[in-house]
Amino acid sequence: MKKVNLAKAFASIQETWSPRIAAQVNDVHVKLAKLEGEFVRHTHQNEDELFYVLSGVLTMAFDDGDVTVGPGEFIMVPRGVAHKPVAPELVEVLLIEPATTVNTGDAGGERTRKAEWL
Repeated sequence: MKKVNLAKAFASIQETWSPRIAAQVNDVHVKLAKLEGEFVRHTHQNEDELFYVLSGVLTMAFDDGDVTVGPGEFIMVPRGVAHKPVAPELVEVLLIEPATTVNTGDAGGERTRKAEWL
């Protein structure tokens, strides 16, 4: 058993858009990530994702409009829904998603990262 201090964990993350696994609950990863700028538009065919914003403001761009998510708020993106995270300034998020989730979904490419443990 170990506890996670979020402030220390986020301080250890240097790279943006590169999630770190903080815990695993059954087949679900709890990940921490720093986001800044625009990510790639992508879809996860088999996984839902939850983005819980701890600091900063995240905009989730969808085909039918954008949703702004602030500190203390979360957004759940259902499987099969195309989305693009946008962070005009640095954002710290806690992600809850199946362990099989690839950060770039069906888009792939150079921004794909294999999630590493903290």
